[in-house]
Amino acid sequence: MDLSKILAITGKPGLYLVISQTKSGALVESILDKKRIPVFAAEKMSSLNDISIFTTDEDLPLKTVLKAIYDKENGGKCIDHKSDNNALKKYMEEVVPDFDKDRVYVSDIKKLFSWYNLLQQENLLDFSEEEINDKETEDTQENK
Repeated sequence: MDLSKILAITGKPGLYLVISQTKSGALVESILDKKRIPVFAAEKMSSLNDISIFTTDEDLPLKTVLKAIYDKENGGKCIDHKSDNNALKKYMEEVVPDFDKDRVYVSDIKKLFSWYNLLQQENLLDFSEEEINDKETEDTQENK
């Protein structure tokens, strides 16, 4: 799963897929409604590949957290992001037991679960590449 082509744009709901680069920014397509819009360099865009979750040790890449949710739910939907705050925190502890409770706000958790459900609904969660790469790494280490 290539998260580098999926963007979160400040002030705009949902997630966006990069269609092409332009001189002054990018052309993106909303994953929600498939509308294409130009996004300019002055707008704050974050690739999901660059986002991580604070933990008590070192930051955990978003891809790892999404994979943990995917594994917990066997590829299905996770808890609704509009659920009770305590339920969201409890679910987050099940997925990432060592997340930093002081630096990861409920709004961050809501956004995470909202993104996961959107990506899952649109069949954009594909971890098969990682499983193949992990298997190849294990095979290589066993052969040494």
